[in-house]
Amino acid sequence: MKFQKNTPKSVWEEYASGVRFKNGLGSRGLYEQNRINERFYVGDQWQGARCGNDRPLVRHNLIKRIGDYKMAMIGKSQVTVSFSADGVPETLAMREAIIPLKAELAKGGAKSEFGKLTAMPLPAERELGLVMAALSDYYRVTAERVRFADIQEQALRNAYISGTGIVYTWWDDRVSTGLYADDGRTTPIQGDISCEVLDVENVYFGDPNLDSIQDQPYILIAQRRGVEDIKREARKNKRPEYEVQSILPDGETDYMAGERSRNEPPESQKATVLTKFWKDYSPDGTGYVIKAVRVCRKAVIRPEWELGIRLYPFAKMTWERRRGCVYGESEITYLIPNQIAINRMITASVWAVMMMGMPIMVVNSDIVTTDVTNDPGQIIPVCGGMDDVAAAIRYVNPPGFSPAFDQNIASLIGNTLKQSGANDVVLGDVRPDNTSAILAVRETATIPLIYIQNRFYSFLEDVARIWAEFWVTHYGKRRVKIRDELGTWYLPFDGERYRELVISARVDVGASTLWNDEQTITTLDGLFDRKIIDAAQYLSRLPKGSVPELNRLLNEIRRRKAENSDSE
Repeated sequence: MKFQKNTPKSVWEEYASGVRFKNGLGSRGLYEQNRINERFYVGDQWQGARCGNDRPLVRHNLIKRIGDYKMAMIGKSQVTVSFSADGVPETLAMREAIIPLKAELAKGGAKSEFGKLTAMPLPAERELGLVMAALSDYYRVTAERVRFADIQEQALRNAYISGTGIVYTWWDDRVSTGLYADDGRTTPIQGDISCEVLDVENVYFGDPNLDSIQDQPYILIAQRRGVEDIKREARKNKRPEYEVQSILPDGETDYMAGERSRNEPPESQKATVLTKFWKDYSPDGTGYVIKAVRVCRKAVIRPEWELGIRLYPFAKMTWERRRGCVYGESEITYLIPNQIAINRMITASVWAVMMMGMPIMVVNSDIVTTDVTNDPGQIIPVCGGMDDVAAAIRYVNPPGFSPAFDQNIASLIGNTLKQSGANDVVLGDVRPDNTSAILAVRETATIPLIYIQNRFYSFLEDVARIWAEFWVTHYGKRRVKIRDELGTWYLPFDGERYRELVISARVDVGASTLWNDEQTITTLDGLFDRKIIDAAQYLSRLPKGSVPELNRLLNEIRRRKAENSDSE
């Protein structure tokens, strides 16, 4: 009997194979280890310790402080993405040549016709240079629409906790663009890209020993969805009713991301859905298309369909690479023993101090007949003479507590921070007596983060390339919104015209968001005094909120400048 591919049974077997591989990673498996890592990161560090409730369980959360510092250092810089097409020169002359072309298109606003761009007497290189520059601006517009700053932060956090952060981009037919395919505004253009962060626990790679996503034989996504929602999608895709009725709730939450995912209320009625992506090669092996299928355990939710793109729509950020494994490693896994030792030592220290301040009291119940409390000024009746009074109550002196114990705690905390690259200087826990020396030490301490930072920038470039792939394959003819120094205008764009281009994306790192506002203003003052920049350039680069109604002021300056040039 011939084995059928991409059926519910075959996809579920591939899913089970991926689960077995993840369960074999490390001493606890990927699922349980990541749950522990998340608990320790958020501060739930005494779960399962069985220490009772009779003493304070102290938490000194070094893991979160180290992680927050490193994530802030990696994501602090403002980045921009620049697109370029292979074979098209990127020179200063080219950039200067497209400025008047952009200005001419910007004047037309939303009324620019699609034929206007191609009808203009532009050499191919200048046209492509103009489109690539406009797409670089359009990237920022798209990033704002999908709230990519939040997605970026969440993916970085996932990478720190679980070792791998994954962003999935898909074509969402529900997105309303507000644009129309005709000048009569009778045919609305529907659909645009959407993004979401996937937990690595819910993503399965066909070859887990291969680090490259684009070389994977297939990729699986596991989701927990409501049964009624799944049935609705199946009926939308015209699945047989008997197959729709076979979709039933299940309790398979052991392999979902996060500890809280196990606590599904019974009334939620959810089932596991698997979406498989793979490359379907042509018979001669020279080309392929990306296909996908969505299934439940016993039903096909959506039959095979083509995505219409030539890349897997996934971008991966790895915190620490492991050779021969697509899944990254989190440093939290190896900080946990130190964190446990620190918490235990501090708890013991606090308990010892409490015992010395409130020692155990021994009461002779034959002499003291009333209840004894710790209330100040309590009167305790004693039956007997003076000797009986002296023997009625006494304190048990606790053993002496070595001062070296507290020194060991401080040493362990300091060494843990130092070995993880988060010493007192970079964390700001020193007095700024010698600013130059502090900055030099801080710069040296942050050098090891460069490698993780570079992986983060490569991840952003992968996202940008996937977006560009969707633009040239799914947009067709539409006007794309551009926001630049000329204001907001619309570029007539025909994706099919640029479909065969090899588009590259490059991340340019700008000034850090942690740059001091006072230093920024001082630098701008110097540039303005030397007449290197004009008033508009000066004002547009001031820290946000420095000047009220800034846009109105800039418009007034531009209007005055235009009036002066006309009068001349």
